[in-house]
Amino acid sequence: MMQHLIVLPVVLPLVVGLILLRSRHGAMRTHRRVGVAATALLVAVATLMLALAAGGEVTYYALGGWQPPFGIVLVLDRLSALMIMVTSVLALGCVIFACAGDDERGSNFHGLFQLQLMGINGAFLTGDLFNLFVFFEVLLLASYALLIHGGGKSRIQSAVHYVVLNLVGSSLFLISVGVLYGATGTLNMADMAVRLGELPAERAGLVTAGGLMLLVVFGLKAAILPLYFWLPRAYAAAPAPVAALFAIMTKVGIYAILRVYSLIFGEQAGGLEALERPWVWWLSLATMVVAGIGVLAARDLRLMVAYLVVISVGTLLAGIGMGSPEAVSALLYYLVHSTLITGALFLLAEMIGLQRGKAGTRLVKGRPLRDGHLLAGLFFVGAIAVAGLPPLSGAIGKALLLDAAAPWQQPWLWPILLGTGLATLVALSRAGSTLFWRSHDGEAGGEALSRTRWLGVGGLLAASPLLVALAGPVSDYTRATADQLADPDVLVRAVLSDAGESP
Repeated sequence: MMQHLIVLPVVLPLVVGLILLRSRHGAMRTHRRVGVAATALLVAVATLMLALAAGGEVTYYALGGWQPPFGIVLVLDRLSALMIMVTSVLALGCVIFACAGDDERGSNFHGLFQLQLMGINGAFLTGDLFNLFVFFEVLLLASYALLIHGGGKSRIQSAVHYVVLNLVGSSLFLISVGVLYGATGTLNMADMAVRLGELPAERAGLVTAGGLMLLVVFGLKAAILPLYFWLPRAYAAAPAPVAALFAIMTKVGIYAILRVYSLIFGEQAGGLEALERPWVWWLSLATMVVAGIGVLAARDLRLMVAYLVVISVGTLLAGIGMGSPEAVSALLYYLVHSTLITGALFLLAEMIGLQRGKAGTRLVKGRPLRDGHLLAGLFFVGAIAVAGLPPLSGAIGKALLLDAAAPWQQPWLWPILLGTGLATLVALSRAGSTLFWRSHDGEAGGEALSRTRWLGVGGLLAASPLLVALAGPVSDYTRATADQLADPDVLVRAVLSDAGESP
């Protein structure tokens, strides 16, 4: 059973999603139970995978028994295990929240949700560049349908921009994969890493072009400046559980940059290992500045949270641009924190909007909230965490990043990272005052909030104090992950040395 563990995060949501889509006219209660149970089981699988990867061993699964570099392989190491864990925890909070009624506003929610998870998990596990493209397409197709779940003019408009830009990105991705295959003769990432070290000089230009095109594609997925403009409106218009799940979507782009440019374009690539860093470093700083302005200018809570996602993207990419194991370790800690907390804030914004009547999530005066004290408390916790103030996990993540900066990087990173934190704090303070204090006189209104909504939001927000309590073990794991990424030969040997053995 353990040898098949690696494939379960792909097979489980795929099978469950197809079953739910096939029985789409069945009882919603059954769909909810199946969706929640499957996602909870995925958390259990992710926990086992994290424990397996924590020992430092890299393992792979060859689908159909076809060994690398010719067959399709799924690779489990510290990084992929961490990303699967974050995805499954976020997804569980989202699907529990959706069971309060968001899943009934359109058709096939739970089936599409599982297929989205299948695509995300596959992207984190695949060891094949073409299948990274395939899993990107799977998660994007599911996201197109989930984005317009429930309909509405704003969602349709946002979906059109989202689809067009991602189709362009997919075309560029396919071209870049073709270029790299033509230059190296392989699609397996470990095998491509080996062949780049033996590449004839006349093909170096092709590889550089393919690598830079991939950087554009991954930058679009991650939403880095100037490729981020699609994200705020799309995320703000999406249904709350979908927007919260989309918090991991930008991290797929982050993961792809980490994986591809540490493995394929590592030291063995003959000088191509720094292909992405100058671009990523300066664009990440610009992304933080522009997103900080967007947070201050936002007049809707959903849009503000969407810009907070963009700030987190810039922060994470700055860690990649710094290029040291210490910076990668810090960004991985911050990645876990920012993904779960921004996801929780999307869900919390929905709860606040449901109790404000026509005012919704717009930052204008509205009637008092029925559960104002509880919602204000959760909002305060989320604001402190995402702004990076002590004693919650955002402060630890930012402190680790600041400490990892080299002397020449500090004059750039310190003021920008601390400045965006200040902008976040000002914007959220203003939003909290408007939502909870500057209310019209009158009776509290809005619909009662179900227990599943409170459970979904509370569970994700609880991740912040938990990350503080477990800061030592988590930091140790992320540092070991960074060291493993810095030594791509470990993965190359694990995937290629036993090519004659069965999975």
